Amino acid sequence: MPPRTSVTPTPRRPLVVTADEDLLDDLLRLAAAGGTEVDVAADPAAARARWLPAPLVLVGSDQAHSCLRARLPRRPRLVLVGRTGELDPGWEVAELVGAEHVATLPAAEPWLVDRLAESAPGQPTGAARMVAVLGGRGGAGASVLAGGLAVTAARARQRTLLVDADPLGGGLDLVLGWEQLEGLRWPALSDADGRVDPPALVGALPSRGDLVVLSWDRGELLNLPAPAMAAALDAARRGRDFVVVDLPRQFDDAAVIALQAADQAYLVVPAELRATAAAARVVAVAAPHCAHLSVIVRGPAPGRLKAAEIARVLGLPLAGTLRPEPALCRGLERGEAPAAAGRGPLAVLCQRLVTEVTGRPATGAA
Repeated sequence: MPPRTSVTPTPRRPLVVTADEDLLDDLLRLAAAGGTEVDVAADPAAARARWLPAPLVLVGSDQAHSCLRARLPRRPRLVLVGRTGELDPGWEVAELVGAEHVATLPAAEPWLVDRLAESAPGQPTGAARMVAVLGGRGGAGASVLAGGLAVTAARARQRTLLVDADPLGGGLDLVLGWEQLEGLRWPALSDADGRVDPPALVGALPSRGDLVVLSWDRGELLNLPAPAMAAALDAARRGRDFVVVDLPRQFDDAAVIALQAADQAYLVVPAELRATAAAARVVAVAAPHCAHLSVIVRGPAPGRLKAAEIARVLGLPLAGTLRPEPALCRGLERGEAPAAAGRGPLAVLCQRLVTEVTGRPATGAA
């Protein structure tokens, strides 16, 4: 049995993109006044990995056009910063780079201090805990685990958002038996590239009680734009208690954003030799984007592979195991949400995992 410890979320600091040492000195001073530290990147290449996960990005006027040329994705909470006379025509550049605001120093210093303070690690703007789930191979059971985690958190009275990031997965609304519920799906939100109001997002999506789902419709397949994922997760962080993202095995930019934003990621691997070999490839792609990646091994084990052995081969901590659960499979075919009854191997595992991530007991009644 793995240790029952709380998962500490990885702090995410504001990002400053500038090679102007004088401007950097000013912004570091303002960050200190706001009670936070910042990550610094001298150019877009150095900023790319932190561009979307950062709670706030300040781009110096010296790097605005470089960010345009680098084709960094649009994102919420992006501010273009410069001194008086350096930003003309400031709003034209801001619109091109996707900035929400233009801050001219020294006049905007008090405003920037407030924005930096709001984005400091530990502030309530990033209160939600977020987990990502991905499969070691197709049909591994990742979507069922994602649904079970979301249902379990909602049963424990945590405001929960379940995000379907897999366009080819068939739809998490089907996993929950919610395909008939009205509400927006991803295609209607694919153009979002800025700050999304959390109550507006929650109110527009299919929901029951404390659980809200962002899934796909049955129409034409769309690529999931990275800025839309960033905007949805930003709203979720600010407006929910717990977020679960079901990731595809074929990573795109949107999946990378979700994985980077996750406090914990779980890789579901059937206890089979070929599944373990396939999972090793997934680990090679996913691990660089996630500080906390663990494996969950699902039975049966036709070759008697041990869960601990699979975890050792993958080089990952073992978060848990799942025994075969025929009643779960039958319930899913009848449209019953996974772990909804609070009984069985999946429900027990989900209760433990949600408790570990949130630090709050996840055994509340429906």
